[in-house]
Amino acid sequence: MCRRFNITGTCIPEKHYMADISGKLEQIMQLIHQDAYFMINRARQYGKTTTLVMLWKQLKESYITINISFEGLGTEAFRSEDAFVRRFCTRVSGSLRLSGYHGPLFRLWDTFSEEENLDTLKERILLFCGQAAQEVLLFIDEVDKSSDNQMFLNFLGLLRELYLERAMGAVTFKSVILAGVYDVKNLKLRLRPDEERKYNSPWNIAADFFVDMSLSVSEIETMLRQYRSEKQTDMNCDILAEEIYRYTSGYPYLVSLICLWMDERLPKSAGPWTVEGVRTAVREILKSTNTLFDDVIKNIENHIKFRQFIEGILLEGNQIPYKRSNPEIDLGVTCGLISEKDGICGISNIIFETYIYDHLIAGKLTEQRVLSVPRDQFFTSDGALNMGIVLKKFQDFMKAEYRKRDEAFMERQGRLLFLTFIKPIINGSGHYVVEPETRDNTKMDIVIFYGEKEYILELKLWHGPKRFIDSLDQLARYMDSRGQSEGWLLIFSFLTDREKKMEDYTEEVITADGKKIYSFLV
Repeated sequence: MCRRFNITGTCIPEKHYMADISGKLEQIMQLIHQDAYFMINRARQYGKTTTLVMLWKQLKESYITINISFEGLGTEAFRSEDAFVRRFCTRVSGSLRLSGYHGPLFRLWDTFSEEENLDTLKERILLFCGQAAQEVLLFIDEVDKSSDNQMFLNFLGLLRELYLERAMGAVTFKSVILAGVYDVKNLKLRLRPDEERKYNSPWNIAADFFVDMSLSVSEIETMLRQYRSEKQTDMNCDILAEEIYRYTSGYPYLVSLICLWMDERLPKSAGPWTVEGVRTAVREILKSTNTLFDDVIKNIENHIKFRQFIEGILLEGNQIPYKRSNPEIDLGVTCGLISEKDGICGISNIIFETYIYDHLIAGKLTEQRVLSVPRDQFFTSDGALNMGIVLKKFQDFMKAEYRKRDEAFMERQGRLLFLTFIKPIINGSGHYVVEPETRDNTKMDIVIFYGEKEYILELKLWHGPKRFIDSLDQLARYMDSRGQSEGWLLIFSFLTDREKKMEDYTEEVITADGKKIYSFLV
């Protein structure tokens, strides 16, 4: 059977190309060996279920490992203790059967009293764990699916009670792993319609979980090497892994999605297993949609403060301290949109960032405030993008449409307006990325890919001639890091003598360290 890259459900080594995450599994198993109860909470499609299955396969010979999910358990299961205990026991029974466990204690999970409750469940757990031939592990996936109710809190309370009773000699689960999007240790619940949401979770006995679940460059490379070996194809796995990581920051679903596009959806004649192939796959992915992208946009559109928080980072370069007690930051981390670097919040990867930019651009385009210029004017005779013409026309556009807007508006919207302007020009054959490493409240570096060429563009606010010269040096260094000899500097000025400044700096070719930089001021 030929393996493929998987983006749906659990990854299976015999069917799918998979990254080697043995290092992560070892870290998790250390927590298990320490008898820890803990929670793996990560964003959707982050490999949680696959991780639990791989742990189950590795540990099922050494332990009795119960691996169940609350997915599809239904709200009815949480309406009473009797209903919950019966559903829970049925799932435990099914898991034990899959593990090949058929001892006499197995019937504990298939035999019910007339009315079940959490006390009978506790007795069943203590009896099973006390008489089992091996120590017992409990894994529960999708544990937060039905978390907003008292029955769920009561169940967490039972697990906490079992954990604490070990100190008095009780034999119960050696380790409990809960997995889901939300951290039930800090779950904010509203148990009655007239009650404010408040923090109230018994899961305060859980150990901290610090394992990095994103895929590193070396882990991505192991997956690519599997593919290369099986397909006997010529590809530079280490360079490709670095390029894939650059766009995804190791988000497992996005890594597999890029690989799937290159393997199955790009024309073989295009030579997809190249750096250019990665970029082409990213371009096509950004034009499509999926459930993960839908969740990203839903969170932005459904929460006004969260949208303002995201726009502040993207459009204004806000340097916001990373503090998860802030509800907007916590939401962003929970849904996988926000990550921390050097104590500051940032969008977690380039693909998410560009998709959000495209979403904001689409909103601007619906305002129909665009300059009507024939598209072919923006290209050279050989089909390359003429960046000088693009920036000149953008000057005309800004002068015609936004000349009288105030400085505050332009500082917030100028960058988005440029991306809105250029998106229809490169759409279909090109794409752009905004470099998160260089963006702050005064500058933004954009790399535009069109055809086989890339164009380095810096957007900057005008802060006088000295800062202008500094900008040239910074841009030259960035161009050098990407092996480019030409760059463009687009400056937004709000001075009253803007017209004179435009005469001084517009379209002037500056040579810095042997490189050509073309500056435009609007």
